[in-house]
Amino acid sequence: MDPQLLDRLAIRDLVENWAVWRDAGDWERFATVWHEEGWMSATWFQGPAREFMRVSQEGFARGVRILHFLGGTSIDLSGERAIAQTKMTISQRALVHDVLCDVVCTGRFYDCLEKRKDQWGIVRRQPIYEKDRIDPVDPAASLRLDQRALAALPEGYRHLAYMQELIGYKVKRDMPGLIGPEVEKLYGEGRDWLAGKAK
Repeated sequence: MDPQLLDRLAIRDLVENWAVWRDAGDWERFATVWHEEGWMSATWFQGPAREFMRVSQEGFARGVRILHFLGGTSIDLSGERAIAQTKMTISQRALVHDVLCDVVCTGRFYDCLEKRKDQWGIVRRQPIYEKDRIDPVDPAASLRLDQRALAALPEGYRHLAYMQELIGYKVKRDMPGLIGPEVEKLYGEGRDWLAGKAK
């Protein structure tokens, strides 16, 4: 079989395993998708993948459920390095002003990957947040958001950030969105990664 096709299949398998194993709380297998120095960024966390696993596990034990659903993947290969962009949704359920709500955020996982000892792993994961919405679980419920607080949050993930800040998370305010300097910077870093200029 074509070696590049095998690499693409391995990367897609890894990306899918990330979502399934994390959301299921399968922490032992979840650890295998990362290289040792792996780095994870999210609205509520930025740091080493090992630390992300620890805090995710603690949140899972407390009942926090941040779930992921994946769509198509586009993979750029350059030797032992790759960039994978995978369409995804992030969903979270929590109380918002005493109303149980679901937030759904649509975007992409932007992954820098490397093949080492014949094994692909994630070196860096940076989500790109494109649009989101919030809905009461009970459609008959009445929900009133603080419009000034909402407007102060980034457009691509403002409802997700609104919920997360209400339940106590510190949310990063300059994550990449569909357009803008943050996502252009990320694309440049991705080009450097593929060219072997970044570590």
